[in-house]
Amino acid sequence: AKLKNFEKFKKGSGELVELIKDNNSNLNLNLQTQDNRILDTKNLFFEPTLSKAGENQVLSMKLKAGANEFLEYKYTLKENDYMLDFDIVSQGLNTVLNTSKPVNLEWNMKTIRNEKSVAYENRYTELYFDKEGKKSYLGQGKDNKELANKVSYIAFKQHLFASILKSKKPFETVELYSNNLVNDAKIDTVFTKFYKASLPIAFQNGGINEKLNLYFGPADYKILKSYNSNLEDIISLGWGIFGWINKFIFIPLYGFLGLFLSQGIAIIIFTVIIKLAMSPITYKSFLSQAKMKVLRPEITELGEKFKKDPMKKQQETMKLYNKAGVNPMAGCIPALLQMPVFYALFQLFPSLVSLRQKGFLWADDLSTFDSVLKLPFYIPGYGNHVSLFPILASIAIFFYMKMTTGDQQMQAPQQEGMPDMAKIMKIMIYVSPLMMLFFFNSNGSGLSLYYFISNALTIGIMLIIKKYIVDEDRIHAQIQENKLKEPKKQGKFQQKLQQVMEQAEAQKAANNKK
Repeated sequence: AKLKNFEKFKKGSGELVELIKDNNSNLNLNLQTQDNRILDTKNLFFEPTLSKAGENQVLSMKLKAGANEFLEYKYTLKENDYMLDFDIVSQGLNTVLNTSKPVNLEWNMKTIRNEKSVAYENRYTELYFDKEGKKSYLGQGKDNKELANKVSYIAFKQHLFASILKSKKPFETVELYSNNLVNDAKIDTVFTKFYKASLPIAFQNGGINEKLNLYFGPADYKILKSYNSNLEDIISLGWGIFGWINKFIFIPLYGFLGLFLSQGIAIIIFTVIIKLAMSPITYKSFLSQAKMKVLRPEITELGEKFKKDPMKKQQETMKLYNKAGVNPMAGCIPALLQMPVFYALFQLFPSLVSLRQKGFLWADDLSTFDSVLKLPFYIPGYGNHVSLFPILASIAIFFYMKMTTGDQQMQAPQQEGMPDMAKIMKIMIYVSPLMMLFFFNSNGSGLSLYYFISNALTIGIMLIIKKYIVDEDRIHAQIQENKLKEPKKQGKFQQKLQQVMEQAEAQKAANNKK
């Protein structure tokens, strides 16, 4: 099965993506005769016949046992459709076969490598199936097996492509097997995984009349969803709210931009829209940091005043926050709100078929890494190439953390008996970008491009907020005004924290008396 609209490895190579080639996949029926012999159809000769039914092409493969006795595989190929009808029909074999037991349909496949990076492709190559109406899959390791009930489809997924067998009537019990064939990602390999599925097919009125469908094509969300069989669930978009964000916001938005923009420009505009939508959260976070920065001298003074009594210092600090109308947790909340977006996009970009073999600037394929230099050696965790977009993304992350973590260091005096958070934050400024550099180097360049643009925009937005919107002198005046007012009623969290500290103080006083 060749996909005529998709080329292998590199655009312009002339090699088409192949899902089935040189017996890497086969369908086999285990037939039991009335004298208890087992016949495997993969070892028998089928006579092919090609015909047309309207616009459709029909390939009939017949195993003849007599003039009116046969087993037929019939494939109906529809024009401009990745889904084909697959019928298994028998006639006149009830006198030869044992029809009291279902026959076993075996489908196995060794998935052919089709992408530049073996490791990256193999990471997203998995066996998916629905089990009693819910999506499930086998893990990445070796010798994964499962026995599943009420299975409507089985998908042998190869990152951005899939081979799927589905039935309108669920199979009662299915045996599934997956095995990882990549032992060393540094070594080029032809095959990545071995999949096997065993499905029962029952006789009806002494014969077989099973209507199935086979899909060989891209693992494209829109295409798979059009079949109304939940096949789009094989695309890993994240669970819960993360999947919801991707399905109902990001996929429609990015799909719309991709209609009239190149993929690289679409990613940039997509990023700008997301950052603008989240700019109020960025503003809230920066405002909270500015308030804490203004209070820094008073917090330091309390630290010196109650140097020998950390509990009292904590109580007085909380009172200061309450009087000033500052919530110390306000800076964390915006970051938490952005986490679902961060994770959703991390799941989205590796699943976008539209990025495959679409170039931007020096990257010739946004679905894989953008190598600008081949190394003569292999660095563990990094690879044997240098990708430029991850370097730019890491530089942007460094300056973003330099801006934000620098302020947080000023806000966070060291607590007695606690780790020096200022030192930890300073180390993280350098460690985090380095970690991201290693992580992104072998990932898709589309994802690296997004994070570079995203962090660069965040830095720009924060500079604008700092220079033109947030006035620290005005914030200081507002805080002093708040101190003169009646303190706001504490929230439940602050009340509970205050209560715990008071109990600890009372316990400490009681212990000192003993």
